[in-house]
Amino acid sequence: MDFAERHQHTCSAVGLAAREGKHRLVRKLIQKGYSTDVRDNRGWNPLHEAAFHGSYECARVLIRAARSSCRHRDYVNSLAHDSATPLFLAAQQGHARVVKALLQAGADTNRVTDDEAGPLFAAVDGGHIEVVELLVRNGAEVNTSHSVSGWSCLHQAAFKGHAEIVRFLAGVAHVNATDDFEITPLFVAAQYGQQRCLQILADAGATVSCQSHDLATPLLIASQEGHLTCVEALLDRGADPNLFCNEDKWQLPIHAAAEFGHVRVLERLLPLTDRVCDRGAGKVSPVYSAVLRGQTETLQVLLREGYSPDAQECSPYGYSSPLAAALCTPAMSVEIRCRVPELVKVLLGAGAHVDGSLYRGCLQRDLPYLLEPLLKRGGTPAGEQLVELLRAGLDHLHTAAVWLPLLLQAGLDPALFLRDSFFEKAGSDVLNFFLEFTNWKMLPSLLQNILSRRRADSTWAPLQQFDALPSLCHLCRLALRDAVGGEALAQRDFVRRLPVPPLLHDFLQFTDAFTPGRLPKQPPLEEREYLGHGPHLPE
Repeated sequence: MDFAERHQHTCSAVGLAAREGKHRLVRKLIQKGYSTDVRDNRGWNPLHEAAFHGSYECARVLIRAARSSCRHRDYVNSLAHDSATPLFLAAQQGHARVVKALLQAGADTNRVTDDEAGPLFAAVDGGHIEVVELLVRNGAEVNTSHSVSGWSCLHQAAFKGHAEIVRFLAGVAHVNATDDFEITPLFVAAQYGQQRCLQILADAGATVSCQSHDLATPLLIASQEGHLTCVEALLDRGADPNLFCNEDKWQLPIHAAAEFGHVRVLERLLPLTDRVCDRGAGKVSPVYSAVLRGQTETLQVLLREGYSPDAQECSPYGYSSPLAAALCTPAMSVEIRCRVPELVKVLLGAGAHVDGSLYRGCLQRDLPYLLEPLLKRGGTPAGEQLVELLRAGLDHLHTAAVWLPLLLQAGLDPALFLRDSFFEKAGSDVLNFFLEFTNWKMLPSLLQNILSRRRADSTWAPLQQFDALPSLCHLCRLALRDAVGGEALAQRDFVRRLPVPPLLHDFLQFTDAFTPGRLPKQPPLEEREYLGHGPHLPE
């Protein structure tokens, strides 16, 4: 909406003529006694209108008329409701002739608006180099703060990418001026990808490895934003890629590139970064940065270049390894969550160590399919880690159709789930699957009672075989499992060495129970895709 046109009925006749650039009409109205200082609803008088619309001849007429009164200088510097002067409006719009006329009439070059922006700042913001030079020659202050954030005009020129204005101001202003956050113009150029401005500032003497109040450097911020040309310009001018950049969590530019997925920036920084960050005590490997933000591509680059998939214990983030970080991030977004299976695959492919405490994280984050690759690499957990896994399983029975087959196929002892909470809450198909690994006629009486009650309540629909005694063959394989252990029986090589006919090998490994028709009902396809890979079970 054009605010001026919407409310033009509040504008005086002289103001309307000045807006339209009709200088003869302005002169005629003044001669007839019309006032030159009637304000509209913004506080603008006719000189504001002439200045904003670049009506040079109108401005001259108005200034000449004001000279006949004792309020000449006040009129030239008259303030709108937001404290904007005619000079501010002319500078903002880049009307150099009007600016020059106002300056000759005594306009104040350093009067600021309510938001602390002066005419020079407005001209810089608009990229009006001629006006900028004109104002500076007439005393405009180039080193003071011209905005609520504490930015100087040079900050704003770097932000907008006005290279020629930066070049001019760099010759008259402090190139290392800082705002309220100790950020310099060069830092701003690096943050917003203004390569030419950055080069001009650096060549004019700006510090390339300056640090803001939180220790961030221009190289860090350029790496974070993915501005490769700025990164290269900084490195070519001596920026330090090994300068510590974060008080709370140890960070270098390479971490920012890895975290935000900027592969080309990462590749540029890799040969220049001290490898002590990879596994050094008290440091944080950039592998963590890639993992915690779900950046598979930068993770692959780091691992390919020899960074460790295990790294060091990450105290600042609270993770024992990158694999633990991938599985246990508390505030995991949906986007990152969908990338976890690929992250785990990449880390395991690079030889990441699997600790038994990781299994619990798969269940707690509702990523049960990821148990499969972990179990293949690390085997079933023991001791306190096994206790934690069982506790997590009982707390996440809604995904038991996924994790229970994986655990039993890996050789976990089914007796561990002979608990009333499991029998009370497990789904009907999960219970039926589980019972195939037991002697269902010899269950403890408490569990038998639970099954009877659930059957009566129609919350459990038993398979027909559970009404009969287990076969002798089934009892024999249960006895063999008790004798040698479930983990041993889960290993194909071990079973092949048993003094039994080869036809019994699959039977001893309960392969019949893992056929698709007898597995618990899996989650819907879209949920399986969300959670990760489906279980890789025998056909």
